[in-house]
Amino acid sequence: MSSAFRKAAKSGQRPHRERAQPASRKKLGLLEKKKDYRIRARDYHKKQNALRALQKKALDKNPDEFYFKMIRSQLQDGVHVVKQPKDEVTPEQMKLMRTQDIKYVETKRVAEAKKIERLMSELHLLDAEGKSPNKHLFFLDSRKEGKAQTAAGRNLLGFQEFDIATHLDTLPELVGRVYNRPTIATLKKETLKGVTDPVQLKKLAQQRKNQYDLLKQRIEREKAMFVVAQKIQTRKDLL
Repeated sequence: MSSAFRKAAKSGQRPHRERAQPASRKKLGLLEKKKDYRIRARDYHKKQNALRALQKKALDKNPDEFYFKMIRSQLQDGVHVVKQPKDEVTPEQMKLMRTQDIKYVETKRVAEAKKIERLMSELHLLDAEGKSPNKHLFFLDSRKEGKAQTAAGRNLLGFQEFDIATHLDTLPELVGRVYNRPTIATLKKETLKGVTDPVQLKKLAQQRKNQYDLLKQRIEREKAMFVVAQKIQTRKDLL
């Protein structure tokens, strides 16, 4: 109880204020207070204790004592560098690694094949680049009129030409199409469906070209993965 009364009595006292730096010593900076001295002294003693502990550890150390860094480190340019351990792989581990590699490559190849199949189902491969143009042959009974003719209107084997637009019952502007080629009767009943604006047609053509380029890249990637899988399988068999 006495300590409680003592604290209560001190609460009403004036706070202790340390004197400031005298005017004649202003050039020396701030006057160190007791709290500043305590922090500085505590830090000093902590460093001294650490130095004494290190000195004691160095004195107690046995110079002939073995430790693993004697054989696991080497000196390079005056600096000790830890040697990297060499991994020893057994033939069984190599076979397991090859099997995992084959499974990984095969998984990626199957994923690419599914993407290719999905792209091919979305695209029309009628006018794909790198593919020989389709031919539509017309066989006529009359020898004088001509024998065979392509849908593009090019004469084959030098025979007499005939009007393909009339034969297909469509407009001459639509003869070159290999898909969506309506007849004149259909055009009279209904308007031409689809985009007819040249700008939109150009944009759609560019998008189709980009899709075909992507499809080509995926096909090449799938072939490359198949080759890699075959090589890994061959190396695994040789082990």
